[in-house]
Amino acid sequence: MDAEPTAERLFTVAFVPGVTLAKWSKVWAERRQDLPLGFAPTAEAEQVSMLHDGTAQVSFVRLPVDSAGLSVIPLYREIPVVVLPKEHELSLQETVTVAELAGEHLLQNPDSVPEWRDVADEIRDGTRRPLPDIRTGDDAAELVAAGVGVVIVPQSVARLHSRKDVVARPVTDAAESQIALAWLEDNTTPDVEEFIGVVRGRTARSSRAPQEEPEKAPPKERKPQQKPKAKPFTPRQGRAPKKLGKGRNRGRGGRS
Repeated sequence: MDAEPTAERLFTVAFVPGVTLAKWSKVWAERRQDLPLGFAPTAEAEQVSMLHDGTAQVSFVRLPVDSAGLSVIPLYREIPVVVLPKEHELSLQETVTVAELAGEHLLQNPDSVPEWRDVADEIRDGTRRPLPDIRTGDDAAELVAAGVGVVIVPQSVARLHSRKDVVARPVTDAAESQIALAWLEDNTTPDVEEFIGVVRGRTARSSRAPQEEPEKAPPKERKPQQKPKAKPFTPRQGRAPKKLGKGRNRGRGGRS
């Protein structure tokens, strides 16, 4: 009777928009040909739930997250940028400030950019236009291109959804975001430990669980050193011994 086919075993990695996995996945493929990686793109709203429901073993998340039951390692920070229509007057600047954007219609939850919310509330008395239905980053970029409003996002996200009719400019006084690697505390398996090592740049040996060191050979017994035998004295050949005179001035102006 033939055995039923089994699904290929995978180590699944979830990741939010803007995270690039090529470098780490290449190293993993070289070290762990026995365990291929699976990839699960996820929205920020689901970046942690994919760990709790077992969809992924690890997740590249954008902080902050609810860290209950998780182990989290911060990795790197991201520069915030504003995405503007290409013809917008602020597109002529290399950078912008939050104050310069206070009069713009922000196409996202104001709480995601508290610096903009605080400044905008001062000039609008807290009143804002309702947000349009935006499901993806591409939807947001399309609305920006149409002149409906602007978005402030990490630079990696802006690059992911770039278009010819929009531009991105760094916002100098908005807080940076941060990418981290997260996994369930109760699921810290050797495979998870090895993946952490790959992300942190450890070598193949050091990224695995500690191994027993090989036994060292016993030190060689040192024999006591013998003093070299004294060589017998032999007079130098070809030279006559010097005779000592009786006086320093003898033979020079002596008495007759």
